[in-house]
Formats: sequence, structure tokens, C-alpha cells
Amino acid sequence: MVEKNKEYILNIVSQGYEGEGIAKIDGTYPVFIEGALKGETVKVKIIKVKKNFAYAKLIEVIESSKERCEAKCDIYKRCGGCKIQHMSYKEQLNFKWERVKDCIGKIGKLEGNLVKFPLGMEEPWRYRNKVQLPIGLVNGELKIGFFAPRSHEIIDMETCLIQDEVADKVVKLTREWIKKNNIKPYNVNGEYDEDGILRHIMIRRGFTTNEVMVVIVTNGEKLPNKDEFIDLIVKNIPGIKSIVQNINSKKTNVILGEKCITLWGEDSISDYIGNFRFNISPLSFFQVNPTQTEVLYSKALEYAELTGEEEVFDAYCGTGTITLFLSQKAKKVYGVEIISQAIDNARINALKNNVDNVEFFVGESESVIPDLINKGVKADMVMVDPPRKGCDRKLLEAITNINAKKIVYVSCDPSTLARDLAILEENGYRTVEVQPVDMFPNTSHIETVAKLIK
Repeated sequence: MVEKNKEYILNIVSQGYEGEGIAKIDGTYPVFIEGALKGETVKVKIIKVKKNFAYAKLIEVIESSKERCEAKCDIYKRCGGCKIQHMSYKEQLNFKWERVKDCIGKIGKLEGNLVKFPLGMEEPWRYRNKVQLPIGLVNGELKIGFFAPRSHEIIDMETCLIQDEVADKVVKLTREWIKKNNIKPYNVNGEYDEDGILRHIMIRRGFTTNEVMVVIVTNGEKLPNKDEFIDLIVKNIPGIKSIVQNINSKKTNVILGEKCITLWGEDSISDYIGNFRFNISPLSFFQVNPTQTEVLYSKALEYAELTGEEEVFDAYCGTGTITLFLSQKAKKVYGVEIISQAIDNARINALKNNVDNVEFFVGESESVIPDLINKGVKADMVMVDPPRKGCDRKLLEAITNINAKKIVYVSCDPSTLARDLAILEENGYRTVEVQPVDMFPNTSHIETVAKLIK
């Protein structure tokens, strides 16, 4: 019987989906150990015991894996954003490959050899073009950083090695401004203070344009000494193009409110993916790793195998990024998205890039696409890029009823991808290839694109 608070020496036999090491007691009872790597012998302390598994804290690495490396960030264990920094980048890609293969095999009931080795980055640091950081007071001390996993504790941060360096500079200036003017945060000791003003600071940067946007999120329209903040940012941040105040007065974990006030400069910045230029507003979705986004979208376009004669449906099209990529080689692309603001941005993006063979619709893909079919639109290929929860089953059934020759599925979660591939296989499609793309180095997340044929 495994006992809480008891120490064990264990051999790590595999990695869990979040990158944690897994050992087996008596050959069958799994113990999950954050920070341990496959092949290691470790000393652990059991911290939680369940009927079918346990969690343990890593005390000592007795025999180290050759793939273990020194983490570059001092706070990575507490922050939880980059949980696998202690793993060499080569091993990170191996881990993600095994994870996708495991999901495809166990959940999708498909052959693991369909999964290609992940496409990684040459430089897996400083790749994010957007950061959102909570601002708070902890025992009277100002904290700007990330929430610790599963809590409202803010881990104070001076630098983040996966964010663009301009974000570090903005955070430093924001910290100085808050302290000098004694401006009260909304988060005080992990609780919401209705009298508090500052909630978050968000920084976005266009990697190809070098345009920078700073968004200060407040608990109402009041923002003391804002002219001083504007002056500080404008004088010290190269490329600054937009300073925005976002109002969020709701008691919620959602970071941004619906109202934005442009304090200085323009309402948006821009960036390129491939040959296409996209406007990025405070509320608009844009992939956080533009380098790997181009790799991902290029692979999706390759899988689509378009000749210029096809009509294509792009379900969950968002702001039209993949839609525009597909437009390069399709006769016509129909983008469908339930969020109306995203469709507004998609139409603007198409207009600004002089793309006239796309059309966008607001609504649920599972309703809009069958309606288009009934109106005589014929789809030769369907692209889907759903949120983490995967595709609605009604959409998958609607897609299979279209009888499109090909489906390309972009996924941010291998588990829901595998589930949906199994449904499509049951309905007359065959998975040809699955290509992971490492959009989020040093984290356990992996993006994947799959090709299916009728």
C-alpha cells in the first residue's frame, strides 16, 4: 500500500502528457512526479494518494538522464509556464512525438507510424509575440508576473525567456510608474479589491514590423497619472505604435473587457504571416508564435493539395489567417466563425491583402456549412481548426455528409484530435498523415495538422 508522506526510490519509466515523470510501484501503480525524466532513478515523497495513482514530490535525482539540462529560468518551477525546461530540446520534441503517437493509438485507434516527427524551432526561446501579466499586491509588495499553477498567487517576474524582450522593458517601466504614483492593483493578496485600479498589463509585438502595442487593463475608466505612463512608454520603447486602456469591471478570470480606449497612437498594430499582413487589435486573436505559425499553415496548405479549381470550407476560421493562406491556391474559400468580431477582422484582413476569392460567414459551422451546401455550394476540401475541446460532433457529421475529397484538421490538443479522427474514420475518411509542429517550446503543448482523404 502506497503511503502519503513516505519516501520512495523509483525508476521513471515514461513521461505523462504534461511532461511529468511516471514511475510504477509494484509494476502497476503509477506515481506522477513533476520534474523527473524517463530513465532516471529518483528519490520522491508521496504527497497525494488516489485509488488508481499517486502524486509525488521530487526530492533528489539519484541517476540522471543524459537529456536533463540546466533550466535557464530561475522561477520556472514556481511559474509553471515552461514546465519542461529541464529537458533538452531534442528530448522535448521526442516527448511530444510520443505523446501525439500515444493519443493517436489509444484514443484514435490508429497506427502510430502515421505521426511524423515534430517540426521544431532552431531557437526555442523568445518566440512569443504576446504576453498578459496580472498585477497585484502581496503583503504590501507589488508583483507583476504569472499566476502559479491552479492559484491566484502571482509569481513576480523580471524577465521571461519565451516572451519577446520588449515585454521585459515594458514591465520594468510599468513597475516603476506604479510604485512612484502608488497606484493600487485590483488583486490584493489573491483577492479582488473593488477599489483597486490595475488588473493586467498586456504587450504585443509584430515580429516582422517591430510594431509594439501596450494595453493596460483597469477595473473601470479611472487611470491616475496616465499621461506620465504614456510618456514613459513612448520615450523608452522603440517601435511603440499603440497604447490602449482596456476596461474590465467584471469579477471574472477573463483578462480583457469589451471596451478599449486608445490613449496614444493607433488602435492596432500589424504583422505578417508569410506574404499576408494582418491587423492586430487588443481583442483580436493572433497566433503567439509567428515563426512556427508559417510552418504550420504551410504544412496545412501542402496537405490541401489545391490546384486552383477547388472550393474550400474553412471551419472555425477566426480572423481568417488560414483562409487567406488557402486562397493562394483555391478557386474560392468560405470561412465560418461564430465570433462576429473575428469575422469583422477577417474581412478587413482580406481587403487589406487584396484577396477577393474568400467569403466569410458568422455562425456555427455545423449550421452554416450544411446551409451553404443546400444553396448549391460544393466543397472539394474542408479545413478545420477548432478550439482545444475539438470539433462539435454535429460539425463532423455535417462535414462527412458533404463528401469532400479531403479534410485537413489543425489541432492544439492531440487527445481531441485523436477522438475526432476516429469519428471521421467511422464516417468514410482515412487518415493519411499527422504532422506535429512545435509552436510552444519548453512547454508540454503541441500543435498538430492531419490530412484525411475520402
